Amino acid sequence: MEHNKRTIETDAPLKKDDLIVITGAGGFIAGNLALHFQKQGFTNIRAVDKKPLYEWYLHVPGAQNLSLDVSHEENCRRVCEGAVEVYNLAADMGGMGFIERFRVECLRSVLINTHMVEAAWRAGARRYFFSSSACAYNTNLQKDPKVRALKESDAYPAMAERGYGWEKLFSEMLCQEYWHERGLKTAIARFHNVYGPHGTWDGGREKAPAALSRKVIEAIDTGSKDITLWGNGEQTRSFMYISDCVQGIDKIMHTDELVATPINLGSSELVSINELLSKIEKIAGVKMNRHYDLDAPQGVAGRNSDNTFIKQVLKWEPKTTLDKGLAATYVWIKEQYALRKAGKRVGIG
Repeated sequence: MEHNKRTIETDAPLKKDDLIVITGAGGFIAGNLALHFQKQGFTNIRAVDKKPLYEWYLHVPGAQNLSLDVSHEENCRRVCEGAVEVYNLAADMGGMGFIERFRVECLRSVLINTHMVEAAWRAGARRYFFSSSACAYNTNLQKDPKVRALKESDAYPAMAERGYGWEKLFSEMLCQEYWHERGLKTAIARFHNVYGPHGTWDGGREKAPAALSRKVIEAIDTGSKDITLWGNGEQTRSFMYISDCVQGIDKIMHTDELVATPINLGSSELVSINELLSKIEKIAGVKMNRHYDLDAPQGVAGRNSDNTFIKQVLKWEPKTTLDKGLAATYVWIKEQYALRKAGKRVGIG
């Protein structure tokens, strides 16, 4: 659909006491994003999540923490009141097991973005960020582990992942129309598998790096060297370290060239699930006996991020190597595992 191009007017610089609203802040990525802004000296951060506060992954000192469900319109209005920038990372989601099993929950996240973008616009917010996903891409392009990297235009013609992917695609469109029709500067990043310390590591919503790290730690602890992988282990993915992710969000949000323009935010370092496990084994100093559950959820055969566009616009791309990021993640999950075993309360997501 063609639009008459809107003129992008330059914003006044963001002041340190301007209100920044972050939803999903009790979760992994948004919690780290709140911390990122706090470290930059922003003093007015409103962090929102439907989880009770004691279940939040990270608590940012000095932030206004609210336990509210933003799938309800009245909560979105309350949350966005006075906001200068809004970062919407609230969504019901998890790893492949969660996404394939709870499609209704994933689709219902459409309520969150629909109410949040409207509330942000009504509140006069300057900019609005939406966290999309590589699940929005056409699944027909992801049937081979030796997949070619996905570029932004590959989302259309649309054949998104059922449930989660379609919700993301619709919400992207909504963000684009709020810019074209109503002048709210929206930013849209398609995340590719984010991992790192303070992420979900147990309980069914965790992604592959955390799940495999935990399984190896458990195996070492129990003396069993058996591990079960979902699928044949040949599925390929790229994984982005959390610090790269929050840095990318900040850059994308504040680049006028990217207003209402979906962009990949991911690593282009492609590995198979078997290779991912080998890297974790190397960190742990152990060799596992691999078993394969071919009936388990495994998602698309291959998916990687084409970073041509982000490098062109931002002169930047996520660059933490998987070896470096996994090492830090493994150490953190091992600590959490030991604390839980000792009877301490730990967050698992």
